[in-house]
Amino acid sequence: MTPREAAHYQVLRLIEEQPAISQRELARTLGVSLGKTHYLLKALLDKGLVKADNFRRSDNKLAYAYLLTPSGITAKLDLTRAFLRLKEGEYRAAHEEIVRLRLELDAAAPPNAPVGRASAR
Repeated sequence: MTPREAAHYQVLRLIEEQPAISQRELARTLGVSLGKTHYLLKALLDKGLVKADNFRRSDNKLAYAYLLTPSGITAKLDLTRAFLRLKEGEYRAAHEEIVRLRLELDAAAPPNAPVGRASAR
């Protein structure tokens, strides 16, 4: 999964959860600039994965609701599968490293010696 795909996945997930989320709130949640958020949203709009609908509220005269299109829902599912494969791979690698490190410590330490502590004598 490329960084761009990961960013698109995050945006699609957030829009699905909160259709009325503002670009500023998206930027804050994603930890990216407002300009980057605009760029990501525009790419998703251009691909037809998201559509923006205006709605009027008394306290905010112009706001948007971002909605996933049917192709956006399909793309989000595909990205979710890819993201899950990535995270499962990272989990397996971390688990294998933990097992290797435990074996290394077990082989290096005497049976009753505290691990990682120097003798007080």
